[in-house]
This record gives sequence, C-alpha cells and structure tokens, in this order.
Amino acid sequence: MPNEKLIAFYRQEGTDDRGRRIDEIWSFSLEELEAVHDYIQWLFPLAERSAFNPGAPLLDDETIAPFREDATLRGNLERSLRVMLDFYGLAIAGQEILRVPTFTERSRNWLTPYNHNFLRLTRILKSLSLLGLDDRATQLMACLEGIDRHRPGVIGAETMRYWRAAAA
Repeated sequence: MPNEKLIAFYRQEGTDDRGRRIDEIWSFSLEELEAVHDYIQWLFPLAERSAFNPGAPLLDDETIAPFREDATLRGNLERSLRVMLDFYGLAIAGQEILRVPTFTERSRNWLTPYNHNFLRLTRILKSLSLLGLDDRATQLMACLEGIDRHRPGVIGAETMRYWRAAAA
C-alpha cells in the first residue's frame, strides 16, 4: 500500500505531519528554508527513517511507483527542487543546473565545510533518483562537481562520494 499521506501532500490535497501544505513550504522565505529543519524529509522522502524527523514519510516500492508514473507528482517534485535550487543559488536551465547570479551570496550560507546543507543535498539527490527525476539528479551532481572544482577543499572528498552514490 503506497504512503497515501505523502501522495496526497504531493498532489496538493493533504498536509505534512505538521499540518503544512506543500505550497506553504514552497513559499518559505530563504531564511525559513535555512532555519526550519522538518520540511526537507517531506519534499524529498527516502526509504530510510530520518533521525531528525521521525514523523517523515518513508518510501517503499508502492510509493515510488506513482511518482515514476504520474507526471503531476514528478512536476511537483521538480517544483520542490526549484525551491531548493533557488536557496542554493542554482537554477535549472534546460538540461543543466547552473550557478546563477545569486550564487555568491547564497553560497555563503551553505558552502562551508561540514555544513548541514550537505546532508540535505545528499537527500535531494537520492530522492530525485528514486522518484523518477534521475536526469535532474545527474544534472545537480554535475553542477556540484563544478562547484567542488571551483572551490576545492570546501565540500571534501567524502561528501562528494556520498553525493555520487546518491545520484547513481
């Protein structure tokens, strides 16, 4: 049985475990996206339980299938990605994800060694791959590799290994 609460949330027909609709989260300010820590597990669910949000949904094969089959669910997943890319100073440009003019300013917030946003990016990459946006995961990974080359030593080899595995 698929996780109906997650499917309803992503169809904009339900709420997360805190009573928020997905469009409310999409409307978070940049400050809220940084400071609030219990939404990312709903926007980018995984099969593993979250240590930070025990009420977060879990993926299983029956929940993954509707995302892979339903263009509306995938479209809303891509909208979630666009929200987070904006937070990071990145954007989708056709078949690429690129740094945008806000990158320098936005990266001050997350491009520091051992930043908690590295864990968020791992989650995003893995969730995209599981839910049918493999191409976006690959594009995001290529962008992150470019950032790593541009700012060597900030992200670190271990994080890059996690990201590559998550995007595979």
